[in-house]
This record gives sequence, C-alpha cells and structure tokens, in this order.
Amino acid sequence: MLRVGLTGGIGSGKSAVAGRLAQRGAVVVDADVVAREVVAPGTEGLAEIVAAFSDRVLRPDGALDRAALGAVIFADAGARRTLEAITHPRVRARTAELVAAAPPDAVVVNDVPLLVEVGLAATYHLVLVVQTAVPTRMERLTRDRGMDPAEARRRIAAQADDARRRAAADVVLLNDGTLAELHAAVDALWADRLLPYEANVRERRAVRQTQVQLSEADPTWPQQYARLAARIRHALAPADLRIDHIGSTAVPGLAAKDVIDIQLTVPRLDDADGPLAERLADAGFPRLPGQWWDTPRLPGGDRWPKRLHGSADPGRPVNLHIREAASPGWRYALLMRDHLRADPDQRSAYLLLKRELAASAPDSAAYTTAKDPWFDEEHLRAEEWAGQTGWRP
Repeated sequence: MLRVGLTGGIGSGKSAVAGRLAQRGAVVVDADVVAREVVAPGTEGLAEIVAAFSDRVLRPDGALDRAALGAVIFADAGARRTLEAITHPRVRARTAELVAAAPPDAVVVNDVPLLVEVGLAATYHLVLVVQTAVPTRMERLTRDRGMDPAEARRRIAAQADDARRRAAADVVLLNDGTLAELHAAVDALWADRLLPYEANVRERRAVRQTQVQLSEADPTWPQQYARLAARIRHALAPADLRIDHIGSTAVPGLAAKDVIDIQLTVPRLDDADGPLAERLADAGFPRLPGQWWDTPRLPGGDRWPKRLHGSADPGRPVNLHIREAASPGWRYALLMRDHLRADPDQRSAYLLLKRELAASAPDSAAYTTAKDPWFDEEHLRAEEWAGQTGWRP
C-alpha cells in the first residue's frame, strides 16, 4: 500500500484535505482521533496518566480533562516527556493496527499535525503539506473555532514554521483560496500522482524518462535528495550504508534532466540482492529489470557492474545506483561530481555539451552514449585534479 503523511499548521485546512482524500477513496488515519482513543475512559492509557498526574486531570464524568492536563505539562518539560512516554507508544501501536487493516492496494493517509516536529517524514512514501498564510490561519482560528487571538498566535508559534514544513514536503498544497480550488488540487493530486504511485509500488514498477529534457538548475534539488536519502536510510535501518547525491543535480548551477541520481554503497555487490532490494522496493524504489553497468573509462577495461533502482513516484524520477565500495564506478561517480563542483570551466563546457546533445539526441540512450567521449577526457582531467589536491572519495 502507499503510505502518505499529511500535515499542516493549525488552521491551515489540513482536515479539509483529509476529508477530500477520504471521498476519493483514501484510508485516512487521524492521529488526533487515535490519540483520544488510546486515553478514553476505561483504557490503560488513561489509567497510567492518572497514576502519573493524579485525578486532577479528570473531568467529573471520568474522561480526560485535556485543558487541565495541558496546564500541568505546558511549562514542565519533564511532565511532557512523561505524558509522551505514556501516549506515543500507544498511538504508534494503534496506528499500525489501522494501517495493517487497510486493503493491500490502499492509499493510506496518516493525518499527523506534528509530523515534521517529531521527525516522521522519512517513514512515508510521500509527505503532503497544506500551507496557508498565517493571517488566514489566524482568521480561521478566531472566527471558526472561537479562539482568543493571543491563544491562536501561541499555538501557531509552537508548531514548525512554513520553511521547515516545506523542507519535509514532497507536495505542498496552497490553501489561501476557495474550498473548491482546494478540492480541485486534491483531486488532481489523487489522479495524477497518488493512484499511479500506489500501483507502481504494488507492481514493483519504476518511472523512467525516455526523452531528454534539460531543466534549469533547481536550488531545491539537494533538499529533494535529502528527503529521498532519509527515506532510503529508514527503509534499510538498522544497516548504516553510505548514501551520496551524485550526477548533475548534485552540481550547483548546472542544468540537468530533472532526475535525482543517488549512489548507495554496499560492501559487496551481492549485498544489493535479496532482502535489501525488497526493502527498497517496499519504500518506493523498485529495481529496474535486466543487467546494468557503467562504461569503463580505461580503454579495453571490463564493464563496471552495478544494480539500478528507480522511483515508483511519477512526480519524482530517481536513478538509484547501487555500487560496491571502492569499485571503479563508485569512485568515478564521486570524482566527477566533486571535480565539476570545483572547476567552473569544465562545468561550463559540460553544460554546453549537454545543451547541444539534448537538442540533437533527445532519446535518453543516445544522449548518454554521445557524452562518452567527453567523459573519457574529463576522467583524465579529474584524475589529475585529484592528484594535485589530494582528493579522496
């Protein structure tokens, strides 16, 4: 199944997005609802809270008095940690039960207000953030919820700001317009990205670009890589394998195909098979069929074998190269990146070549092959640079 994390600041309209996704067919798991369920009257969770904080946090009817509990923990970090130790494991366990009960072809949306704050982004195939201007959120909180303006400001300030949420987001839905506009954006996301993404994950199918189209340098490419790398690390934990951003999107200012190239380092190439490949596929990075290798840069040399995975997400193509540590292809990928980062003249020459070839060889295979002579020469220049500077991978 596809797991989507949904978040947004208080008053952003996150609940409206969750409701629309449910109408489209998503299985929505609301963290706030789960959090209330695990401390409902008669639960072990509520009994443990009372044992920790006394019955002063209970209402006369025996239910949890959230305002009283909030007053206890608001200014006491130790009390807050005690509460979290009681509730968080129960919320996680109940959430896991609800997700496990969903159909295998479901799009499961986990509505989590503090998803970014508690570091959950890497646990999802995709993170969706609802973003709304603070004045609009203030108006909604005071008008629709009857909240005092000072309390509304305090609650907004207590959460992550927009920049931090955007850094964690694969998709940002802007909600400063009408409800109809928001619904239209959600519907497009559902049809164009979430449904195909779910099918690709389930069928172990990667998205591939067959035509070359250069994009101007995107300053968010490193940030996008960081989200993907965090997802890969989570999928492979507790293994702690080296992950690097390579290729043109790793070189600042360089136009490139809008495909993030990532290198995953394994001790032996055989380690990339079996369970590791399955865990990557489950996380949305299925293996591409067939045999894959890099072209050797020394005449007459043997081909450099690797494993190649892609992305199941139609909105974010990825080449995930799995190479053996210290192998020629592994070293070459890191050396080319670092030399182009360091040498503006070669970076400019490479950009000119890319633009010429993209115009004359728009097919991806032809484009890649046509670059080989330049890279043979660049390899020699880069090795000389490495020797002069003491570069190490």
